Amino acid sequence: MAGADIAVIGLAVMGQNLVLNMAEKGFRVAIYNRTVERVDETLVAAGPLADKLVPCHSIVELVAALEPPRTVLLMVKAGTAVDESIAQLKPHLSPGDCIIDAGNADYHDSMRRDAALKADGLDFLGVGVSGGEEGARHGPSIMAGGAPKAFERIGPLLTAIAARYEGTPCAAYLGPAGAGHFVKTLHNGIEYADMEMIAEIYGLMRDGLGLKPAAMAEIFERWTKGPLASYLIEITAQALRTTDPATGRPIVDVILDSAGQKGTGRWSAIEALDLGVAAGAIVAAVEARGLSSAKALRAAVSKTLGDAPRERIGEATPELIADLEKTLLAGKILAYAQGFEVMATASARSGWTLPLDEIARIWRAGCIIRSSLLDRIAGAYAKDAGLASLLLDEGFAAILADALPAMQRVLGLAIGKGHAAPSLAAGLSYLQQLRSHRTTLDLVQAQRDIFGAHGFERIDQPGTHHGPWGGTAG
Repeated sequence: MAGADIAVIGLAVMGQNLVLNMAEKGFRVAIYNRTVERVDETLVAAGPLADKLVPCHSIVELVAALEPPRTVLLMVKAGTAVDESIAQLKPHLSPGDCIIDAGNADYHDSMRRDAALKADGLDFLGVGVSGGEEGARHGPSIMAGGAPKAFERIGPLLTAIAARYEGTPCAAYLGPAGAGHFVKTLHNGIEYADMEMIAEIYGLMRDGLGLKPAAMAEIFERWTKGPLASYLIEITAQALRTTDPATGRPIVDVILDSAGQKGTGRWSAIEALDLGVAAGAIVAAVEARGLSSAKALRAAVSKTLGDAPRERIGEATPELIADLEKTLLAGKILAYAQGFEVMATASARSGWTLPLDEIARIWRAGCIIRSSLLDRIAGAYAKDAGLASLLLDEGFAAILADALPAMQRVLGLAIGKGHAAPSLAAGLSYLQQLRSHRTTLDLVQAQRDIFGAHGFERIDQPGTHHGPWGGTAG
């Protein structure tokens, strides 16, 4: 039974919600899941939208339900599950058909899959989708990369289901295969840093100021109406004011402090290191999640060395709360600056020409890191597409100059009183190094020349030089 506009394989929460989003926008969707019971469950969940769905219980049936040229969207677990789904589909597809991987994927895999499918005359789009369950259902941010002609054909559907910011769709074609998933990876890296920095400020409020969750919720609620306005600040306030129905305690007090991760944050850190771009705030956030999961090791070290003291840093005065707000604002800007610099460097190396202003625009709604700062970021890159760093934009430079004294005060208190703030501290260190006319790496160059004869440049003479060390160690 042909007639479907698109097929979706993978009906877990994200896949199911995307299906319902498509159906609500008027598209006819063929659906299939390896566990076929999910197909029937999706029909039930669809309610009045069920007449827009074509339930299928095999790959053959799914492909037959599509009008050519066919489009099949995969919402399955990253890695081998994607390759297995493609292998099952390929014998039933024809040249000109398109496979979309809309899950989180390593962009290297997307490039490999594109090349393999292109050899068989098939198109491939690697599409980053951000917004969680709610975004998938009502409008995510969509980052596409792959065959331009495939996006030209399928783009209207992706645009129709995307979030809107002041009427503008938060969906864009960003470049060749790999570009969409790379941008989604860096979105998630920035997300890791943003979440970790918020958690570090929460920790200072809880352990350094002795505030209860309800009092912290009020502060974060106020911050949603200022320069920190963002989805993550909103849900932080929501989490802090929520009570656990089983115990009557604040829900955050009964949640185990061990955070999971699915790979994209780690990939963003790896890519930054591979490209030689400083992204310490992102890397520190990834490491913080890893340490949080090492519960047994943390318990052992705590027993050996004693608990970190986490002494009070002061009273919750309006002045100190304002310092915390400025510290978090500066940290967020620095995390964005690092993420966008990684994207710019990857774009130059790969020949993608990533539109950084457009990326900021499509992140303004639907995605997890949507915030008021993204309008400013879009404007900065629209004004200067070759901007080497957000720190060079006059507007952001002014914000950071104003916030820097507060950030130094807060982190000085935090470290001095035994509080961990790895991502914020990494952000401050990054900023301080960038502001330094002369760093301490002259000594590192001397060391490298002594033990390895690597040579160094001089400030007063051109060329490569060696020191008068009197011999080098092996």
